[in-house]
Amino acid sequence: MAALKIANVNWQSNLNQAAHHTADYSSTDTILRRGQAFSITLNLRTTVRSGYHLTFVASTGPSPDESQQTKAVFNLSEEGATGWSATQEPSEPGCMNFKILSPANAIIGRYKLKLQTVSGNKVSSTLLGQFVLLFNPWCPSDDVYMANEEERQEYVLNDSGIIFQGLEKYIQQEAWNYGQFEEDILDISLAILDRSLNHRQDPAADVANRSDPVYVSRVVSAMVNSNDEKGVVEGRWSETYCSGTNPLQWSGSVTILRQWYRGRYKPVRYGQCWVFAGVMCTVLRSLGIPTRVVTNFNSAHDRNVNLSIDKYIDTSGKTLHFTEDSVWNFHVWNESWFIRRDLGSFYDGWQVLDATPQERSKGIYQCGPASTRAIKEGDVNLDYDSSFVFAAVNADYVTWIHYSNKRRERIYSDTKKIGKFISTKAVGTNSRVDITANYKYPEGSLKERKVYKKALKLLGVRSTGKRTKIRRRRRRPSAARRPNAMPPARPSISGKLSLDAPPVIGQDICLFLVLRNLNADFKTVKVKLRASAVLYTRKPKAEILQLSRSIKLGAEEVKEISFKISHCQYKNSLRDDRKILVTALCETKQGASLLVEKDVVLQDPFLTIKVLGAAVVHEAVDVQVTFTNPLSEVVTGCVLRAEGSGLLREQLRIDVARMAPMESSTVQFEITPYKSGTRQLQVDLVCAHFSDIKGFVMLDVAPAQ
Repeated sequence: MAALKIANVNWQSNLNQAAHHTADYSSTDTILRRGQAFSITLNLRTTVRSGYHLTFVASTGPSPDESQQTKAVFNLSEEGATGWSATQEPSEPGCMNFKILSPANAIIGRYKLKLQTVSGNKVSSTLLGQFVLLFNPWCPSDDVYMANEEERQEYVLNDSGIIFQGLEKYIQQEAWNYGQFEEDILDISLAILDRSLNHRQDPAADVANRSDPVYVSRVVSAMVNSNDEKGVVEGRWSETYCSGTNPLQWSGSVTILRQWYRGRYKPVRYGQCWVFAGVMCTVLRSLGIPTRVVTNFNSAHDRNVNLSIDKYIDTSGKTLHFTEDSVWNFHVWNESWFIRRDLGSFYDGWQVLDATPQERSKGIYQCGPASTRAIKEGDVNLDYDSSFVFAAVNADYVTWIHYSNKRRERIYSDTKKIGKFISTKAVGTNSRVDITANYKYPEGSLKERKVYKKALKLLGVRSTGKRTKIRRRRRRPSAARRPNAMPPARPSISGKLSLDAPPVIGQDICLFLVLRNLNADFKTVKVKLRASAVLYTRKPKAEILQLSRSIKLGAEEVKEISFKISHCQYKNSLRDDRKILVTALCETKQGASLLVEKDVVLQDPFLTIKVLGAAVVHEAVDVQVTFTNPLSEVVTGCVLRAEGSGLLREQLRIDVARMAPMESSTVQFEITPYKSGTRQLQVDLVCAHFSDIKGFVMLDVAPAQ
């Protein structure tokens, strides 16, 4: 009998892409999702006769092995040992149609599919082609299954989004281009897995573990930062970005991932938390894991894991760095959706992942996945890194004065400051959703106190008098814990810092301090005011202002102190970030000290974007961007950058002409959309004279006529 000769293989691209929700990928590869059948057609050169025995072989990784599930051998109409199966469908003469089904727990990655034919004593093997297999949130048996279609559209298929930044009382939207379907991005995401330490140490074992979203997401959290291997992004939290890109200037993941890939895996400089989170969201969505970006305001970094963040100041109000604890204005991480077979079904659902390199986890800079249910219930002993995330949203904030004689006075303890307005983008809109209740019970409630004490016990932390001690490991002592610690003395005055008007870059900042005498005693208050330019991590960059005043307060009297930070005082310190920390240390001889703090974020001038016509696939349309020089000086060397998945295949850069003081300028450029649907266009004005001015617009792109 003659061997079965195949003329060509039709991978039924349109049919399979629609069924597997992979039509958006800009790739020539066949991209499929596990746990779901796909169709192929073999066009034959020979007439099909009975007597052929057909066997399929699907394999992945460098050393395919049936025992490790990286190789599957299966016959027609019989489920193989690894759960793969194939059935023959009705077909026209001269061809054979097959449906092939992968198991819902199949390893994800790039596969080869071969067909072995046995006819008599003749055996032949033909490579039918390659395909990429992804996680499948549409498959009820997949660990990443997400039941709600609107949520699948948002957390798997949406290629743009919003990352929230700023302050708890001044939350800002920043547009981000995830671009997980753009050309090369899936290849790059698979390359990230192949570049990991796990893969280099044991490639076969690493590939065998890629069926588990817990494993894959943890590998990605390690690889998105560059600390332990040639990961994607190098972090930097200083003002010296001359050898790379200022983290504030990134608007999406596509440019970063392509730069890493095309640069032969050299880490891209530089990133901060929202950059790491944006890139990780892109990679995980491209692999099929439902993922979102989450922002925690007043986020604690508790280095000694005692659930207390201790801030020390000297008698002038200057912050002293006695501990490595810190509180960031905001911190951005990811949540991915999957079940936890390793922990139990109670902990299924959203899992926290963090690629920002802050602490090592099992020797590597990675974090998560930590179940949000575990964090809410205080189960800080569970994998992975739940204690770190619990502290980020639940630690206490304790302020101390350090005197020259080394005496320390605890002046304030705030049990509700940390973990505020935990935010993510809403499903289907750009509005903000507060998900704080996913992480903790209402502050101060009996349930919240019970969970907090449970976490302390599991961490081995106990309170004794004025110090918190950690039984399990030696750490430097830190502040007293409640409820056993003595509370600080109650101040005899109260104070509040306020702004005269919303602060705008290029203009003076007018503030006032309101002091109130809380009792009938006459007193003199010594006020030490200080203003510092700070990063969003609240780390000081530069001193801007210092002044001292003495205020006399009669019985229950209220007085107001006005002061100004001029543009010339802050302009050289705020060219990148726009944050100022203002503090007022108020001391009296009669009572305890009072520290008043206020974070100030300078607002950018508005940037307006207009799309001048209807947006249609493959038809050019003009975009007009108008912005204003906010300074009272001439600025030069500005660049307008634009990007958006489905709108621009590469980032667009346009030099901007010289702008006179307070002058408005308009730039017009052309885009040609190549994908229909709702699209996000991001625009960023980069200038050495002031921080970036960003904006975005949503476009509804119609299909080609």
